Amino acid sequence: MGKKALVVDDEKIIVKGIKFSLEQDDIEVDCAYDGQEALDKARTSNYDIILLDVMLPVMSGFEVCQQIREFSNVPIIMLTAKGDDMDKILGLEYGADDYITKPFNILEVKARIKAIMRRANKSSENKGVITYGDLKLHEEYRRVFVGTREINVTSREYELLELLASNPGKIYSREELLTTIWGNDYPGDVRTVDVHIRRLREKLEPNPSEPRYVRTKWGSGYYFQA
Repeated sequence: MGKKALVVDDEKIIVKGIKFSLEQDDIEVDCAYDGQEALDKARTSNYDIILLDVMLPVMSGFEVCQQIREFSNVPIIMLTAKGDDMDKILGLEYGADDYITKPFNILEVKARIKAIMRRANKSSENKGVITYGDLKLHEEYRRVFVGTREINVTSREYELLELLASNPGKIYSREELLTTIWGNDYPGDVRTVDVHIRRLREKLEPNPSEPRYVRTKWGSGYYFQA
């Protein structure tokens, strides 16, 4: 089954360029030019990835991302202005998996998309269930449950949790997690890892300040407590 992407930007020439390039790789592309249109399409279609500009008419990219996260864990890449670190951090806080800085090279965009899709496909090949107490990770479907409640995690959050839970007790430095999950060529810094860990704790833990599962080894990194 072919892959499908949603590209959201109010600059039609950018959308047209990305659409043309992705279609060369047999990726079906839908387009949206404002926040409400993007949200409507995300609700009514199933996408393998969404490219989402921050600055949009009607509704900002942050608002769109936040609302999509209420019903979907589709990977989202935010398109941000050059040098605007606050936009990058906010995007991650609202549930984005990655970000790309404008102006960008279309080859970089395609490489990021392929990397995310490759990790998703690789993960789905493992048909096991990781269980620790009330916490369950269904690897085939990349779904997380605490008791009977499903936790809506992003693609990156799932990958972080799966890596840590598959190796309980092993301490990973922030640099190791950044390289393993985001790749060697990822231009971001270790704050990306901290943001995702914090979001995971807020979703999984009754008391995120005293986590049961994803713990911190001060001065070393993070580990999963079985």
